[in-house]
Amino acid sequence: MSLTVLKKIEEILEERPINKLIVKALINELRRKLSEYILIDEMMRKKYGMGFEEFKAKNIVKEKGYSFEVESDYCDWELAIDGIKTIKEKIEKLEKLL
Repeated sequence: MSLTVLKKIEEILEERPINKLIVKALINELRRKLSEYILIDEMMRKKYGMGFEEFKAKNIVKEKGYSFEVESDYCDWELAIDGIKTIKEKIEKLEKLL
């Protein structure tokens, strides 16, 4: 982004410095995505009556006959768990910039 564009954004939003505004926007977007991942984790916990680690340890995918639904849930849940950890780390790093 050019310096001129950044200056115009500062003028329009009446907030300086623009860097902090950008960091805040990034944090807000990460929090939105974090909420999605937390919701997936909660739904899966409710659906299977256990946390992901227990689900994995009990090999529920095999127990359920490798059904498409259970394998898909496993992948979505694993992505959500990893996403929660990763996004929390990113938010923490960005908050230090404010």
